[in-house]
Amino acid sequence: MYNWYVINTYSGHEKKVEANLHQRFKSAPEDVRFAFREVIVPTEMVTDTDKDGKKFQKEVRKLPGYLLVHMNMDNKNARLLVRDTPGITNFVGPLGEPVPLSRSEVAKLVAVSTPDQAAAAPVSEEKAAPTVLFELGEIVKVMSGPLSDFDGEITEVNPEQQKLKVLVSIFERQVPVELPYDQVQKV
Repeated sequence: MYNWYVINTYSGHEKKVEANLHQRFKSAPEDVRFAFREVIVPTEMVTDTDKDGKKFQKEVRKLPGYLLVHMNMDNKNARLLVRDTPGITNFVGPLGEPVPLSRSEVAKLVAVSTPDQAAAAPVSEEKAAPTVLFELGEIVKVMSGPLSDFDGEITEVNPEQQKLKVLVSIFERQVPVELPYDQVQKV
């Protein structure tokens, strides 16, 4: 039965390992080739800003150091071929034993075209709208990072990047700090 599995790789080598796996399966015996369907490096497009304030799109890995492989684990030779590929440390699971991902887990990582055929589709570039909206002048508490437990006043809201500029009082001085939405909480 074909399922999606997670493979641990050396971080930063995901694309190289993906290409290597494709090549190894192409040159493998026929029974091993049919046990393999797809290998994916889960990525998403995000909008970033350079030092000049210009926005640009860049592709980032959703799971650095991991690949997804869609294959039939009943074929022991295919399993060994994956495990012995350079750059792969092991399958993700207890004691390195592969555990299939559920449909909901796969759907979070890649868009699946139909329930019966698990072919990867491009991931949406749009991020979900923030659930919490912030307003200028509002007081927030920093929840994580080096400034955790500090309170500050919002001076700028950037909903596209989901970031805030907050004036935090450090040693009786107001210091502007840029923080993502998930690091602050309304007071």
